[in-house]
Amino acid sequence: MVSAFYAFLDYLKNIKAASPHTLRNYCIDLNSFKVFLEKHGKLSPSMPICLFSKERQETNLPFSLFTKDAVRLYILELMQENKAKRTIKRRLSAIKSFSHYCLKHRILLEDPTETIHGPRLPKELPSPITYEQVEILMATPDLSKYTGLRDRCLLELFYSSGLRISEIVSLNHWDIDFNSNLIRIRGKGKKERIIPITTLAAQWLKQYLNHPERAGVAKDSQAIFLNCFGTRLTTRSIDRKFQKYLRLSGLSGNITPHTIRHTIATHWLENGMDLKTIQALLGHSSLETTTIYTHVSMKLKKQTHNESHPHG
Repeated sequence: MVSAFYAFLDYLKNIKAASPHTLRNYCIDLNSFKVFLEKHGKLSPSMPICLFSKERQETNLPFSLFTKDAVRLYILELMQENKAKRTIKRRLSAIKSFSHYCLKHRILLEDPTETIHGPRLPKELPSPITYEQVEILMATPDLSKYTGLRDRCLLELFYSSGLRISEIVSLNHWDIDFNSNLIRIRGKGKKERIIPITTLAAQWLKQYLNHPERAGVAKDSQAIFLNCFGTRLTTRSIDRKFQKYLRLSGLSGNITPHTIRHTIATHWLENGMDLKTIQALLGHSSLETTTIYTHVSMKLKKQTHNESHPHG
């Protein structure tokens, strides 16, 4: 069964183009289920699943242990351990995805997860920041330094186009058309879309790309955003930089790069952009995902109304 886990992870990586972050989560979730099955089947613990391991140890973990009852007991155990509902939901989702892969490749004949549902999650609305907070964050990088110019450019792209952090990381030189101010984005599942960038974002990009210090360190001739060693920035390093500027700006609250994506979507909506256009710009596969911003916009309007009204 462990070889099937590895085959599934390879499929996610090579065919579905899953991000390193997604693959890491799948490894964590499948390892958790594997440990449970070994304990449930009274088997000796084996080496954890690791996608990047050179040695992939097969074990005597049989598919006969992968039953509906086992999945139910696993979910029950997670609940008894007081795992967060979101964690339980994610782990069940990973098992379901693995099961569907096994059915598709005729490794399994029946789906052990078909009638099993995870806990219901409360619908959480994104919390965008204000226009003023966006400006404060943008003004934080030190523009006297090459890295500060790069980071201002990063922040401008987050807000200009609502890009995901993984989409910014994967940007290459040929993805940008400065004549039309358009960029090609490779989104989830290798889906491509072409979206506009603002004139201001294009100006920051040109300044950054033409900076002599960038040319001096560049080892990766394709990547747009480089680290101090001249190679492509990673999602983790961008996230760390974002948190650094958040601290320097003095802004409080749980603000992430994805918050900026929520923010520009909400600002687009407030300024009259229709949902279908926002869906296309953000690369949402379903309009339902985009519709959440109408609720956010209404929530903000109510909040502003209550704060501004003389009767409160």
